Amino acid sequence: MRTVCLKGGFGLENLAFEDRPIPTCGARQVLIRVRAVSLNARDLLMVRGEYNPRQKLPLVVCSDAAGEIVARGTEVSEWQEGERVCPIFAGLWPRGPLTKQAQRSSLGGPLDGTLCEYFAADAAAVVRAPAHLSDAEAACLPCAGVTAYRALVELGQLRAGDCVVCIGTGGVSLLGLRIAHAVGARVILLSRSSEKLTRAASLGVESTLDSSAIPAWGQQVRTLTGGEGAQHVIEVGGAQTFQQSLRAVRMGGVISVIGVLSGALTEVDLRPLLMQDVRVQGVFVGSRETFSNLLTLVEEHLLRPDVDRTFPLSDMREAFDYAASGKQFGKVVIALD
Repeated sequence: MRTVCLKGGFGLENLAFEDRPIPTCGARQVLIRVRAVSLNARDLLMVRGEYNPRQKLPLVVCSDAAGEIVARGTEVSEWQEGERVCPIFAGLWPRGPLTKQAQRSSLGGPLDGTLCEYFAADAAAVVRAPAHLSDAEAACLPCAGVTAYRALVELGQLRAGDCVVCIGTGGVSLLGLRIAHAVGARVILLSRSSEKLTRAASLGVESTLDSSAIPAWGQQVRTLTGGEGAQHVIEVGGAQTFQQSLRAVRMGGVISVIGVLSGALTEVDLRPLLMQDVRVQGVFVGSRETFSNLLTLVEEHLLRPDVDRTFPLSDMREAFDYAASGKQFGKVVIALD
């Protein structure tokens, strides 16, 4: 089978095809014919050596996938051949809080990932792909969808009428938008692109803000919310956006730190955290149980992730380059048909 490996060093230039044997199923495993893989910011950071500079190479890259089961182990009875599934991000995280064991079982680093034609997973480490989604759409859920759901619903206790600030138009932000709408919350979305803001407005966003024209957008969020601020901020920007997120969030609100697209190190005035009872939470994707809860919401509301472009496997380098450009609205997907 074909795999895409990072070998010989970090950097997008070191991504290469590598032929490997098709995995055989262990007694409690299923073999998945991978049909689609979506790219995450984490994948880019991993390839560049910015996520974990000590990551052992070679590494089969990527964490998200969707496909169908083509074989199963002798002790697997809960899955049948032909069923469409997605592997979970951390195979040893069935439920509950994050553990070291779960963290070490994450795909696409430290373990080999999903950008391969066949993938063997433990039978307890996959979930059923929603019937109304294409393979490309389903492949967007394991990381971005689970992260947004856990941040807003499980950790943030999102309620109808709440206001959510989504920074940018990447996978987590747009899935956060759709989850917020399903719960009955309002969304303020930020982008530096007027074209993307127009597209976001068509999705039912209550307000859009051009963060390049309004660098102090935190105060504008407060103005749009009657001086109160937002209950939730999906913080994917990092160093250059966190101070504004802190300004935008209301008293007793939640900032979910999910990405560091503009850098990881910043100076923060801690007084607003203390004086306004703000909670800052890091979100490292989520468990299989969280994924299952997300799927209930996705199926009940027929939610669809936003897929910007789908590339064939042969054009995987172009897919990574496009994802790195920041031009996409939603997710970039590689098809393995």
